[in-house]
Amino acid sequence: MFVDRATINIISGKGGNGCVSFRREPFVPEGGPDGGDGGKGGDVVIMADKNLRTLMDFKYKRKYQAENGQDGMRKKRYGKSGQDLVIKVPMGTVVIDEATGLVMMDLTEDGQSFVAAKGGRGGKGNVHFKNSVRQAPNFAEAGTAAKERTVILELKSIADVGLVGFPNVGKSSLLSVATSASPKIADYHFTTIDPNLGVVNIHDTSFIMADIAGIIEGAHMGLGLGLRFLKHIERTKVLIHVVDVSGSEGRDPIEDFEKINSELLQYSKSVADKPMLVCANKIDLTDEEDPEYLRFKEYVERKGYQVFPVSAPINYGVQALLDAALAELQRVLREPQPEPEIEYFDFETDDVDPEYRTVNVDTDEDGFVVTGKQLRKIFDSTNFNDFGSLRYLYKYIEKSGAIDRMKEMGLDEGDTIKVFDYEFEYYDEF
Repeated sequence: MFVDRATINIISGKGGNGCVSFRREPFVPEGGPDGGDGGKGGDVVIMADKNLRTLMDFKYKRKYQAENGQDGMRKKRYGKSGQDLVIKVPMGTVVIDEATGLVMMDLTEDGQSFVAAKGGRGGKGNVHFKNSVRQAPNFAEAGTAAKERTVILELKSIADVGLVGFPNVGKSSLLSVATSASPKIADYHFTTIDPNLGVVNIHDTSFIMADIAGIIEGAHMGLGLGLRFLKHIERTKVLIHVVDVSGSEGRDPIEDFEKINSELLQYSKSVADKPMLVCANKIDLTDEEDPEYLRFKEYVERKGYQVFPVSAPINYGVQALLDAALAELQRVLREPQPEPEIEYFDFETDDVDPEYRTVNVDTDEDGFVVTGKQLRKIFDSTNFNDFGSLRYLYKYIEKSGAIDRMKEMGLDEGDTIKVFDYEFEYYDEF
């Protein structure tokens, strides 16, 4: 089963918490703090693998989570870092951040990878909080939270030459003759519903050819699975436009030619501007001297395209077409290619949260509510059985200006302040 689009949820590992510990050894009176740091959480890495061809596995498993970092230990021992989670996808997969719609990475080479979600940092053990005043800190730092995001995986075939045209014009037959591929071939529309790829071995070299499933009128708007078909053309460097010149299905070859070109243009100008050769297929059902064929050939050549009469089943004209495709491909590869205009996800901005230190103040029926991202980390680090640790939490809230803002909102002595799931009564002297 070929699947070329999937949406998954990825979660990095949480950083391990720092340890609260004190030396307890014989002959070491009043041993100081010796709590170690927590380990880093595992990253979620997405990597291209040439052995994969479909995103089918992601239809059945949607959630992927890296390993959490281990908590710190006594005797200043660090916690073990969480193992990275490597998610393998086919070459040609575009990874998109669902929240912003921006491309995170276009994985076009085998082994190419990137970190899609960084693991949380490990928290510091209580040994780091000792100073001349606080000789026995009874608290440690919590590890940084895991990063969670939803990403879209979109597979676009990697091929040098793409075969385009209406359904049932003989693209699959041409692919089977030109390459070692064995596509399904039958005399009805949409026999091919997924792109088939094959390798053309020619003149001591080779290139990859793709049979792009049949395009119909309105494909650029999604009709007939059109968008699924069209996106696989984007990476090709040369197009071969296959047209049934025999009119075996009662259609006019010139109209077919123009309709497909119109769909390509309305989908993407960069796709429509790709070099194109025209394969006048099923020539065995008509004649190269037939007036209708000559009318088609003259019309297409006036537009600047080369026309090649072909009968794929009997291998007539195929070699000449492949020779021209190779020459065109080599010409394109020699010329510098413009970079596509794509807005990429900004990983540097993603790592810097401008609201991280912001402390928010609100009210509910029980009193005042205080929240914040860094506040959450300090709250998770607080030892509520230790006065010094509680005072550290309070001073952080006070220095953020949250107490002054609550006073402006009517805070008075004895009022309740709620910090996540902890409540305390406010007094001027803490």
